[in-house]
Amino acid sequence: MGQLLELRQGLSRACSISYDIDAIVRSHGSKNMSDRFEELRTFVAVVKGKGFNAAATKLGIVRSAVSKRVSDLEDRLGIRLINRTTRGISLTEAGAVLFDRGLTLLADLQDAEDLATMGSNAPVGRIRMSAPVSLTVHCLAPVIGEFLEQHPRIHLEIEEDDRLVDIIDEGFDMAVRITSLKNSTLIQRRLATVRHVCCASPAYLRKHGRPKTPADVRHHRGIVYGNVEPRQYWMFRDGQSVETQSSLMFNNGDAIREAAIAGGGLVILPTFIAHRAIERGELEIVLKSFMREPMAMFAVYPSSRNPPAKLRVFIDFLVRRFGNEPFWERENSSKK
Repeated sequence: MGQLLELRQGLSRACSISYDIDAIVRSHGSKNMSDRFEELRTFVAVVKGKGFNAAATKLGIVRSAVSKRVSDLEDRLGIRLINRTTRGISLTEAGAVLFDRGLTLLADLQDAEDLATMGSNAPVGRIRMSAPVSLTVHCLAPVIGEFLEQHPRIHLEIEEDDRLVDIIDEGFDMAVRITSLKNSTLIQRRLATVRHVCCASPAYLRKHGRPKTPADVRHHRGIVYGNVEPRQYWMFRDGQSVETQSSLMFNNGDAIREAAIAGGGLVILPTFIAHRAIERGELEIVLKSFMREPMAMFAVYPSSRNPPAKLRVFIDFLVRRFGNEPFWERENSSKK
């Protein structure tokens, strides 16, 4: 009974979408509703991508097609939506209104399609998610093929970004994060344990010595991660934080690892980024007994909507595939 009510509500929402779009994108031409949705979807992609080139890449079409869709939308509405300059784009007041409403309309359409397929045996649809760059490369990319083999009717779009995106405002279905969400309206589900190591290249340690305690770190060169405060980055056991002579900063973990391999200094990295360099002898672990408590990797999604089947099966897959000892930790253990 509950599922039937939800389906009716979804279909009602789908009907209201048509009226909303018609009110916003009223046309006296020959454009059908599908064309209008494509124009709206393209406009939203341009705004989110902060340009026409990024939108073209995102949508898999040429830049001229993106520009034409947006121009057609503006012509039919009789109003400018985007200011174009040599330095980039900016929204007009009308464009900002349409962008905010368009995000909601496209999300509602996706929800209605998901509800319409609830009775089918195989989950179907698109999942748009955000995840940090290195986490995507080392954790998600190696297992995505296996998931798509099991669920060929699901289409994944993963946007790699180390910033903490607003998944509701930016139209994501979910995100994967290495942090616990306090005082958040998002639903979170634990995917894996994430451990960190402090390490440096053998050449650096031969030249500068091995730190024996966290207090020794302040006498070493350090490479830091720009998306967190230095005191948070150099956090050891029992909340002990130290300062280093950090003269090099990156906002990507793989760049930090490569700079450390080249002798740039001490670093703290998740094992999923560092483990292969450690296995090859390119990095050596120091201060192992002083390392901070493990963190957790979470899948997060909006609490305002029931997770559709496609999202549930994907998150379930990641939980099974990673577990308490994810595959990058198992690989490490088996080679010791």
